[in-house]
Amino acid sequence: MKKTIVIVGLGLIGGSMALALQGFEEYEIVGVDVSQPTLRYAREHHVADYVCADATEVLPHADLVILALHPKGITEFFSAFRDIFRPGCVVTDVCGVKRAVADAAAVLPDTVDYIGTHPMAGTEFSGINNAFAEMFQDTHLILTPRPESTEAHVALLTRMAMYMGCKDVYRTTPEEHDRLIAYTSQLMHIIALSVCDDPQFFDCKGFEGSSFRGCTRVAALDVALWTQLLSMNAGALVEVIDHLRDNLTAYRDVLSSGDTALLAEKLTASSDRKRKLDLTGPDLLA
Repeated sequence: MKKTIVIVGLGLIGGSMALALQGFEEYEIVGVDVSQPTLRYAREHHVADYVCADATEVLPHADLVILALHPKGITEFFSAFRDIFRPGCVVTDVCGVKRAVADAAAVLPDTVDYIGTHPMAGTEFSGINNAFAEMFQDTHLILTPRPESTEAHVALLTRMAMYMGCKDVYRTTPEEHDRLIAYTSQLMHIIALSVCDDPQFFDCKGFEGSSFRGCTRVAALDVALWTQLLSMNAGALVEVIDHLRDNLTAYRDVLSSGDTALLAEKLTASSDRKRKLDLTGPDLLA
């Protein structure tokens, strides 16, 4: 009998996963969304093998359920549908925060294996009309399995990531995920947003280079989504913002001192750290 992957939420990430997973180990790809325009687009563009608006229609038959909703939507989905998941199925999510979602997953029955995932991919756009199958090419995918999660299910999600084009899979805890994501992702968005808040922002047209465009690209974000992501990881994010503030102050103090030798020393130290991070080496599968 053919197995089924149900993707709940056919936005940018959910829609891209549906496209990227077509043909994966002969699974049928089923998309669920409450938006009729989204469903119509999904049907017309063959985003999934089958789409519907009612999760109760397909969840009892799903072998793997991928929740591609906003964080609070995921936590509410656990509670609302906890008794409908097929025993033995794997439930995952693609949310950018993991501890709060993992805590909410505690309501799921023991017969369901919840394993958090976070594909490190996306664009500044949203919606199924911006979804594309190549979204995950050469990206990282993070797994946050629970102690009781089975290795067979972890292996399934790893194969799924490889099929979508991810270059590696990293395995960690929800707490460590949120601590690191606060630095590598959420802080970058805060920096971009802060640059856009500068009084000079609208005076810079014609003077902006690729570094400015690259820095500010992610500021054109989905406000509802990022309000939830940032607020649900506020503790870790405040800590890394404090570190950034201290680092900026250190550069400000050096510049104010007029000490060019000290400035060169500081620039060398910072750029050397960047180069060490970029050293070539084998991709890691963890």
